[in-house]
Amino acid sequence: MFNFTHTNRPGFLLGLIDFFTAGLFFLLYMPLGGLQQELESILGHPIMPYWKAYLLGIPTLFIYPLIWMAGIAEELKAKAICMGLEGPYTSWWHMFGWNVFGLLLMGPAVATHRFFDTLNRMEKALNRQTACNTEEK
Repeated sequence: MFNFTHTNRPGFLLGLIDFFTAGLFFLLYMPLGGLQQELESILGHPIMPYWKAYLLGIPTLFIYPLIWMAGIAEELKAKAICMGLEGPYTSWWHMFGWNVFGLLLMGPAVATHRFFDTLNRMEKALNRQTACNTEEK
């Protein structure tokens, strides 16, 4: 089982940095910060690397990476509900809505904050389950 070490990521700050770098920040943060590997471990399947979604975003006016990330957010929400975690959760509409309709109100940072809040709580819960399972053995 995967041990999650980044359980306190500051989602609003990460979203703010990504907003002001036009998505370039996550090109480095996804693979080097371990986020790609953690998401794949939690979701139970490989996800497209962010750099590919980013490149597909160039001809689509960055709609593709937004929909890609909203899909991951919806999967996280489903896993969080299945795990019995209490909300609020990230979701497809939360990610998409804040990034599109809340753009002038720092919406991308708000959406990223909720995304990482859900992710952090899931990782903490999974770490507790792993700790309990190893204590039983």
